[in-house]
Amino acid sequence: MNGPVETTLGEQLLLSLDDASGSEQESAKTAAAISAASLVELALAGRIDVTGDDEVTVLDRTPLGVPALDAALADITAREKPLAARHWIDRLKKEAVAGASEGLLRKGLVRRERKKILGLFPVVRYPEADGSAEAAVRQRLDAVVLQGEEPDERTAGLVALLHGAKLHRQAFPGADARRVGKAVESIAHGHWSAAAVRHVVKAAEDALMAIVMVTVVTTAAGG
Repeated sequence: MNGPVETTLGEQLLLSLDDASGSEQESAKTAAAISAASLVELALAGRIDVTGDDEVTVLDRTPLGVPALDAALADITAREKPLAARHWIDRLKKEAVAGASEGLLRKGLVRRERKKILGLFPVVRYPEADGSAEAAVRQRLDAVVLQGEEPDERTAGLVALLHGAKLHRQAFPGADARRVGKAVESIAHGHWSAAAVRHVVKAAEDALMAIVMVTVVTTAAGG
């Protein structure tokens, strides 16, 4: 029997945060986290690093064979001067979210539905078609966050992204919020990866927290 389909970190974020109706997550925090996941994924693959001044540098231009990640790597490589992680998270958001949704669709894990709200406003939803990958993601998250198991690099990276974007409550809606908060912070700041990955995760976390803060302030001002 085959195991769950392999998914990217961006796809795993969508799987861990989708609501029961299967609607695509479109919040600013989620979009930023999925974009940051592209940088973490590239770091895990040895393609990029982040320097001491938070600038993303390319270590290896070799494509990974994953369309969304290869597009991000090509974009970063094409720049003559390195740019900060926060710049790339903002720049890659639209493509990263679309790439994660398309990746899940291409792998048969979700299906696309086009509907109209009130018969007027078109929306696209991605309800679940195969729950095996989502179950695997949630099982791993529960094991490391709720049960204290040692995370592998990819799971620790996913937890760090949830922590940086302040999405851990959404990923663990039925769990004790304080306990989850302490656990994800401990995992996110643990010494669990190679130096290049730690650099990128730290830069992504810092950028996500700044983006979340701006989003909260903007939302409050608009309300």
